[in-house]
Amino acid sequence: MAPVTAETLAPEEEALLEWIVQQGQQRGNAVIAVPDDDEGAGYAFTACAWALHGVPEAVVVGLPAEIGPVLLDAYVDRAAAGEQFEYGKLYTDFFEGVPVTFEKVAKGHYLEYFGSAFLVYPDGDFPAVQLIVPTPDGSWPWQESAPDGFADWQLVLTESGEPESWTPGVDGP
Repeated sequence: MAPVTAETLAPEEEALLEWIVQQGQQRGNAVIAVPDDDEGAGYAFTACAWALHGVPEAVVVGLPAEIGPVLLDAYVDRAAAGEQFEYGKLYTDFFEGVPVTFEKVAKGHYLEYFGSAFLVYPDGDFPAVQLIVPTPDGSWPWQESAPDGFADWQLVLTESGEPESWTPGVDGP
């Protein structure tokens, strides 16, 4: 794919890219939220984290609209400050009493879940992680104890749709 230039962008894409860059300069990253619709759960993702801080871009799927951006901002702040996050490890200090874990996002999900980030990375060459949160009772999307439809609402963005960087119940939740 050819590098994106102002000449190849539609006016709305150019405006979005300017907003992403402005957010990155002002806040350290841009968070783009996509509301749920007939196709599935809403999600939010970062753009500029890799370009500005050398940390993977991140996505959350199926969280309440007001929670996703807060979680993503906290992730970028901590990662940019040098904190390393391991796939499958539980982190209980993002939200009080609510664990969060990480999984690598398969490239096949990039276009759908990081679409606007391609304005920053036209070739799609950036790493990405998914932050995953259980139900309030502690069920993860891949567990049998999860409510019906939870695995469809909070998709795991790997090739298999299940954790691949760790084994659930063995070296991860």
